Amino acid sequence: MSQFVTSNWGGKYMLENIHHNIAKGSWFEKDLCEQMGNVGSEVGRAVNWQKKGNAAQQEKALDRAFDLLDLTMSDSRWQKSARLKEICRVRELLADVFYGENQYHDSPAGLEKYFYQFALMARLSK
Repeated sequence: MSQFVTSNWGGKYMLENIHHNIAKGSWFEKDLCEQMGNVGSEVGRAVNWQKKGNAAQQEKALDRAFDLLDLTMSDSRWQKSARLKEICRVRELLADVFYGENQYHDSPAGLEKYFYQFALMARLSK
């Protein structure tokens, strides 16, 4: 169902959305802060599972995070805006931190901090 086939991060291809119901429309009703805040929740779960040494649960949380980022990238509202570049960039950073060689010198904690700002803004705007 996903429009994107991700790179071979983590040894598998993500060919369809995990979040089937969200992909049908409700995701595209959320503003960018809500979307990115939700991605951040999955990143936070991945970080927590990493700290606990549970690689299987960490992988599931990362799959969900990438899935939500792919949905966000496919949102027509961001297609012709500078926001798309930022969304693509943070997806690249996420992959680099968890699966790459950390060429950007970021960290799981740094990603959590980045996404937390979106969650906070989404919460304050309600």
